[in-house]
Amino acid sequence: MGLRASAWCACYIRPHFRRHALDQVGRWDPFNVTEDADLGMRLWRGGYRTAMISRPTLEDAPHTLGAWLPQRTRWFKGWMQTWIVHTREPARLYRNMHLRAFVITQLLLTGTFVSALLHPLVLVNAVGLSIWLTVQSPDPAYMSLIAWIDWLMIAASYLAFGALCWLATAPEERSKIGWRIVLIPVYWMAQSVAAWRALVHLFSRPFEWEKTPHTAHQRQD
Repeated sequence: MGLRASAWCACYIRPHFRRHALDQVGRWDPFNVTEDADLGMRLWRGGYRTAMISRPTLEDAPHTLGAWLPQRTRWFKGWMQTWIVHTREPARLYRNMHLRAFVITQLLLTGTFVSALLHPLVLVNAVGLSIWLTVQSPDPAYMSLIAWIDWLMIAASYLAFGALCWLATAPEERSKIGWRIVLIPVYWMAQSVAAWRALVHLFSRPFEWEKTPHTAHQRQD
């Protein structure tokens, strides 16, 4: 199945750094497969700040599952590596980042891969609970409320993801999303496959870098 829809939120950044800042924070980590995530953390902890240059790189996101899955696997594995490295001394991390940045870091890194890992389990629980409630009267009664809350949270998550993708897409490109919006649940399941694959790779081949083929941006007028 083609995954062209994954390009909605894809953002490829060509970084530019001051050499002395890189030297101060230890330069690149050759063992982290998402070195930009790790370097961003170390720059922040070193007292530096980054900013975004809002210019396109004219590089397309992967269009096939064969190219997309290894890329997402690498990203998830690298985020896990980054979290492990920087939180092995949580008190020191807290002192470096202070409360707000510390909380955001924990939510962003852990929330990204933990939510992807748990998404199939959430769906199985919601479906199983709904089937159970249809074949017998709920006892206790609040179980039906839990089922409704489960489905409401799942639907809200999909809608929030779709809204973020819409906002992140250039206005002139939004019309190309079209019917692909209905593939969000499929995309999330694919994300979960990548996350579980990354977890396995974290223990079996933690430093393997799965290359991602990219093509130059092709305008579709």
